[in-house]
Amino acid sequence: MAINTLSTQVFAGQRPGTSGLRKKVTVFMQPMYLENFVQALFDVLNGVSADAQVGTALHGQTLVVGGDGRYHNRAAVQTILKLAAANGVQRVLLGQGGILSTPAVSAVIRGRQAFGGIVLSASHNPGGPDGDFGIKYNASNGGPANEALTEAVYARTQVLAQVRISDAPDVDINVQGTCGLDGMQVEVIDPVADYAAVMHSLFDFDMLRGMFKAGFRVRVDAMNAVGGPYAKAILEGELGAPAGTVVNAVPLEDFGGLHPDPNPVNAEDLIAHMAREDAPNFGAALDGDADRNMVVGRNFVVSPSDSLALMTAHAKLVPGYSQGLLGVARSMPTSAAVDRVAKALGIDCYETPTGWKFFGNLLDAGRVTLCGEESYGTGSSHVREKDGLWAVLFWLSLQGVSGRSVQSLVTDHWRTYGRNYYSRHDYEAIPTAVADALMLDLRAQLPQLQGRSFDARTVVLADDFSYTDPVDGLVSAKQGIRLVFDDGARVIFRLSGTGTEGATLRIYFENYEADTAHQDSPVQEALADLIAIAEQVAGVRARTGMAAPTVAT
Repeated sequence: MAINTLSTQVFAGQRPGTSGLRKKVTVFMQPMYLENFVQALFDVLNGVSADAQVGTALHGQTLVVGGDGRYHNRAAVQTILKLAAANGVQRVLLGQGGILSTPAVSAVIRGRQAFGGIVLSASHNPGGPDGDFGIKYNASNGGPANEALTEAVYARTQVLAQVRISDAPDVDINVQGTCGLDGMQVEVIDPVADYAAVMHSLFDFDMLRGMFKAGFRVRVDAMNAVGGPYAKAILEGELGAPAGTVVNAVPLEDFGGLHPDPNPVNAEDLIAHMAREDAPNFGAALDGDADRNMVVGRNFVVSPSDSLALMTAHAKLVPGYSQGLLGVARSMPTSAAVDRVAKALGIDCYETPTGWKFFGNLLDAGRVTLCGEESYGTGSSHVREKDGLWAVLFWLSLQGVSGRSVQSLVTDHWRTYGRNYYSRHDYEAIPTAVADALMLDLRAQLPQLQGRSFDARTVVLADDFSYTDPVDGLVSAKQGIRLVFDDGARVIFRLSGTGTEGATLRIYFENYEADTAHQDSPVQEALADLIAIAEQVAGVRARTGMAAPTVAT
């Protein structure tokens, strides 16, 4: 066994997006493609400069590695181990079978004080040989790397000439235990244990066990993704939920053909079960890497924005948050429902760009305890990622303590704080040039849109959202075009950073309704006038040739 230095050529387009580098599997399977990106990451972490081929910052350090089990995960793990050994890493903690959910990676990094971790996932994107693959780096706080680091990695990919890699044989990743790889220690760990310990510290497991003993019924759809082993181990194993509570629980490389994005469109089987006369008391779906969640009551779907607001309002009912919250944060496109709760509680509410790394700074600084985004992600200070199963346990706890159903909790919340009607329309796989031109034209319109009236509504703010981080002072510009109206309604246009083909345009609609007599309308009906305004302003149908959004949630 030896450390080899291989010559390589630059690959264009290896700039990480909102959640790391995501491309089609076929792109990642190109010779040296993954090797280049990981070598660039290790070079940046090691502080490599033009006159220093090999740095030493990683020497003696521990890295965590794991992924969501999608196609190419196992092969990528072996490559990363050999690159790590060649670049000075002392120890790798690897989830058994190459498996670790994204929140579990964060929990292991934090609990074992690791230097950082590599997450192999394309989150909620489809899997399989024709699907997507992704890789991102999480720092020592357990959260996604900041923009300064990811930009440095991208810059390094554009000048990389050599890759350092071990020629050692593959490691057996299926059996827990420790082995050596060219002087580096590889410890294959139980992927669930560290994460489960964190859940024990937050929730009353005895109370939750009592709910299942009393006949409380739950259906959690893991969508053939990595959340299955975690949900089965905790819900069915530790809490005594009946076998079959967790469905689609075995991670499959192609997710069994499912699109592991937990929304009413993709989790239609769960929605159908929760609409039956004999429906369980509670339903939830998890995504590809188990960091997102959808909460469902009997014939009642909870919007992610409402979920964050309600969790904030009732957090003191959960043992891990019984002392109250330091503050709360939401991404800018997420509805302002949580803002009203924060004001009532007398705590700060921060509005950030999309991307969990922005929440990480606030969490590390002790400014917030809960955070969330409209794309079915909620989390707290227990890790530095959003966390799907944590949200399930939180909602179970609220029902157990209050004795109330999902629908009762949410509708009472609306009666107290008002309802923020909310929807997101996604236009997927738009030619990038078309999407970029649309956004450029919208930016050019902003001065004319300020003060413009649309029937009974007048635009009081038309801008391209810019965020100055209150912790480190970094500025993130062009984070989404906002139209805010005099009654508080909003329309937001934003290009997503998580797709792998063309561009995804996301349009967000929000309308606040305080009158309890008007809080039960169908969502798309309540937002129809805002949807019409968005089309009038942006001309999405004419530009894209699409008569309707690909997905509306």
